[in-house]
Amino acid sequence: MSCNNLKLLVGLGNPGSEYHKTRHNVGFMVLEEISRKNNCTFRESKKLLGRTCEYGTGSEQRRLLMPNTYMNESGKSVRSAKDWFNFENHQIIVLVDDMDLPLGKIRVRCKGSSGGHNGLKSIINHLGTAEFKRLKIGIGPPSDLQKDRKSKTVSHVLGRFSKEEFLVLNLIIEEIISCIDSVKSNNWEKITTRLNSYNPENS
Repeated sequence: MSCNNLKLLVGLGNPGSEYHKTRHNVGFMVLEEISRKNNCTFRESKKLLGRTCEYGTGSEQRRLLMPNTYMNESGKSVRSAKDWFNFENHQIIVLVDDMDLPLGKIRVRCKGSSGGHNGLKSIINHLGTAEFKRLKIGIGPPSDLQKDRKSKTVSHVLGRFSKEEFLVLNLIIEEIISCIDSVKSNNWEKITTRLNSYNPENS
């Protein structure tokens, strides 16, 4: 499947200044950087239950969506945007944090379960399918000890990155944006391989 029909980029996160740049909001952070680089300004959309902007022209136009619904209701906003713009599921990619991946790692999948992520779970429920692209951004586990992971999960995902972690995260964001920008000239398999094998230590 060619990736040049990518139309909607969805970043997952929680709205509000108290959640700004927390680990759970890395999806928002990628979209904010894309909008900055492309000089497009997010605006509130009540009908889409989120903030949106668009960049590019013609067949290469893409829309960015940051749901205002909080993470566990993200699917409402995604479904509203899909229906309003008449997009197909394969034209959507969801950018989401993943604490099962170490910081610095990226995984791209065309389908799959929610993996316990409430945002993905909501999208699967509202789209009625698990067959949509998702780009998982590693934020690392809350603890190296399995027995401590559950109790520390909330504080971990709602916590902020350290200065050292931000250096790594910025490299990841740049790589993601570079790949998204190149989809018009590369097929989906090449993009997936590049992102899945990315190592920030080699940058």
